[in-house]
Amino acid sequence: MGEDVGVHHQPDGPAFDVVLILHVGCVVVGLTTTVTGAVNAGRLVTLLRTATPLPDAVRRYFRPGVNWAGRSIYGIPVFGFGLLALSHGAYGLRDGWVVGGLAVLVGVVLIAEGVLWPAERRLQVSLAAAEAEESVRRDARAMLVAATVTLALLVAGSALMVVQP
Repeated sequence: MGEDVGVHHQPDGPAFDVVLILHVGCVVVGLTTTVTGAVNAGRLVTLLRTATPLPDAVRRYFRPGVNWAGRSIYGIPVFGFGLLALSHGAYGLRDGWVVGGLAVLVGVVLIAEGVLWPAERRLQVSLAAAEAEESVRRDARAMLVAATVTLALLVAGSALMVVQP
C-alpha cells in the first residue's frame, strides 16, 4: 500500500482550531457588517427617492464614527497566515486556492477602503448636518454598489476556502 502523494494531512490541534475559529469569525463579522451596510444604503436610496423622513434606525446606522466591525476583514489574512504556519506544510502559499483567496481579499480591501467606507463616512457627515443634496444620493448608491460587490467577493473567497480546489 503506497501513500497518496497528492493528499495532505489535515492539520489539527488546539492552536490550529483556535486560529481557524478566529479566521472564520473575521469572515462572518465582515460578511455581517457588509450586509448591514448594503441594507442600510439600500434603505437610504429608497427613502431619498421617495422623500420619506429617515427612520431612527437608519439615522443610528449612519451616526458618525469608524466602522470598526467592518475592519475585521484585516483579521482574515492575519489568521489565514497563522493557519498556514500551523498547518506544518499541509497548506502553503503555492496552493492556488490560497493565492486566489489572497487576490479576492485584495479586491475586498481595495473596494472597502476606496469606495465603501469613504462613501459611508461622507454619508455620516452629510446626514448629521441634515443635508439632502445630490451628493447624499450619489454616496448612498456608491455605498450600496460597493457593499454588494464586497459581499460577493467575501462569499466567493469563503467558497474558495471551503472547496480548496
